[in-house]
Amino acid sequence: MDRNHYDVLIIGAGISGIGMACHLARECPAKRVAILERREAIGGTWDLFRYPGIRSDSDMMTFGYRFRPWTGTSILADGASIRSYVNDTAREYGVDRRIHFSLRTTQADWSSAERRWSVTAIDEKSGEANRFTCDFLIPATGYFNHDKGHLPQFPGAQDFKGQCIHPQHWPDGLKYQGKRVVVIGSGATAVTLVPAMAGETAHITMLQRSPSYVYSLPAVDKAAAALQGLVPQQWIYRLARRRNIFVQRSIYKLSRRYPKLMRRMLLGAVRKQVGRNFDMAHFTPQYMPWDERLCAVPSGDLFKVLREGKASVVTDQIECFTDKGILLKSGNVLEADIIITATGLQLQTLGGMALSVDGRPTAVSDHMTYKGVLVQDLPNLAYLFGYTNISWTLKIDMAAEYVCRVLNEMDRRGVAVVTPRAPEGEMLDEHVLGSLQAGYVQRGGAVLPRQGRQLPWRVLHHYERDRAMLRQPVDDAALEWLGA
Repeated sequence: MDRNHYDVLIIGAGISGIGMACHLARECPAKRVAILERREAIGGTWDLFRYPGIRSDSDMMTFGYRFRPWTGTSILADGASIRSYVNDTAREYGVDRRIHFSLRTTQADWSSAERRWSVTAIDEKSGEANRFTCDFLIPATGYFNHDKGHLPQFPGAQDFKGQCIHPQHWPDGLKYQGKRVVVIGSGATAVTLVPAMAGETAHITMLQRSPSYVYSLPAVDKAAAALQGLVPQQWIYRLARRRNIFVQRSIYKLSRRYPKLMRRMLLGAVRKQVGRNFDMAHFTPQYMPWDERLCAVPSGDLFKVLREGKASVVTDQIECFTDKGILLKSGNVLEADIIITATGLQLQTLGGMALSVDGRPTAVSDHMTYKGVLVQDLPNLAYLFGYTNISWTLKIDMAAEYVCRVLNEMDRRGVAVVTPRAPEGEMLDEHVLGSLQAGYVQRGGAVLPRQGRQLPWRVLHHYERDRAMLRQPVDDAALEWLGA
């Protein structure tokens, strides 16, 4: 047997790839599985991002895997805790022994004659090219570029004499104690950094071009904490998970159905946190709730440091950088020793890996997804992609379970290849995140898979409907099965 040939090859050892591998260990234990991971550690996003305060922006009862309880009581867990959780899960299911580290996948080509994928991966240390083959390929690489985040071209950036840092590449041992810090941005990263650093900086300012919706969550799940030791952990997890899914989905649905009402409620909650004398223009977006993701802050930590005067918010536009800080369009100057550009992500699919079928290049942006998991006209390939309007992992769990059912159905039928085939005229000129107005989506949406007119070719980001669709019998007229 070729030692570099596998039944299933997963690209990425982050929360998605580890989840997929664990599902395979549980539901397809006879499969020979390997994971190719570019980094030298498990964790993906949670190993890459190391800035102060890094934490989940979804509650852990729904962000954790369905099959393995999150036993902590923190609602929004810190990055180190999430890394530990993913690593512990990998060890528990033995998938940590199936990972090939420091390999950057660059190319995957499907051979119809051999009925397998051939994957090229470059050793990040030696530069040596490695070749792997597999019967079924599963990229679990997320949707952003790990090499570089989005960084606008700020006029005069070269004139700034202090340090300029992007959170995606946080330097080890950064000394910010007693320094004046400006954080450019208003998203999840910015609202995390500001309270995390405020206690040690001379002052920290969040500079935003436009506000985001920010809401407070309790830091600790008191109900789960109260039940610890009284009932089995699995019961606590299931109950809290169902509750949180219901709450999150209700907030999202109400935001789409009654946006003005939800806007008043969200802004009213902020007003109570910041006090009567605070200028609410800094937390009053021009868009409606859930046109972009909401930003959660544990126990209102951002609002607390604003009330205490340790931090401030400025809503303005940048004229240029100067040697001492930032000149704003208003004419005001923000002096800074450190500028942090929390300006977002760059979209990238498949971790930058190129795809081809029988030597002909193709891209996922040329195809629709089938049930949000398989990819139109690409044989034996599943692309794992989570939710943007609720916890990412809820979709990953369902997608991984579905992939296992497909693999088991292939074995039952005795076939080697499964390919989704769409009817003529199904594809639209719209990508799968078209309903989200976030800047990174608007900038990079062209690289994403296309939308179809209707299910199963349309990605709805709708937990209840996805759950029903993915649990239907695998046999479907849209799937083409080819014999061994």
